[in-house]
Amino acid sequence: MARIVQIHAESPQQRLLVQAAQFIREGAIVALPTDSCYALCCHLGDKEALDRIRQIRQMDDRHHLTLMCRDLSEIANYARVDNAQYRLLKAATPGSYTFILEGSKELPRRVMHPKRKTIGLRIPDHPVALALLAELGEPLLTTTLQLPGDEAPLTEGWEIQDRLEDQIDWILDAGHCGTEPTTVVDLTGAAPELIRAGRGPLAILGLD
Repeated sequence: MARIVQIHAESPQQRLLVQAAQFIREGAIVALPTDSCYALCCHLGDKEALDRIRQIRQMDDRHHLTLMCRDLSEIANYARVDNAQYRLLKAATPGSYTFILEGSKELPRRVMHPKRKTIGLRIPDHPVALALLAELGEPLLTTTLQLPGDEAPLTEGWEIQDRLEDQIDWILDAGHCGTEPTTVVDLTGAAPELIRAGRGPLAILGLD
């Protein structure tokens, strides 16, 4: 059964972060609060955990996954970023945005779009997510915690446990964190292209 762990939304307890990071390294799937909504996350290099997440979400390999990073230097390690893209990323992060970028050779092929070789990248603006990324020391592979057939992401710890009790391992419950997913922007073309309007404001991207 998925274990619910009550974690402080503003000052997350270090011992819980250490435990969560260790479990993720060992193959756990964790429900994580972010600045948009809860996300499912696992270790970037863990194929089995990724397969489990894809099964939970019932998504194929053409569905963009999101690499959650703690800062811009990490994004630059895992994606090809030119000067114009970097300026936009710097203006909009941290925040409720996911940017589609061309993946670098540092990324396993299985986490990228099979034809486009792209991936979603984001830097969350949430103390728990950022603290876990800092403790882990590397990005997390994530996807919105919205189950097939649902109109909105799950947002209560008890509800996540009830719906996914035998499919995930840990729930970092920091209380309600919203139900509106990130704004998704494709940066692989000549100009930014809005894929999904979400919680992140459009004005800062020049797309309003």
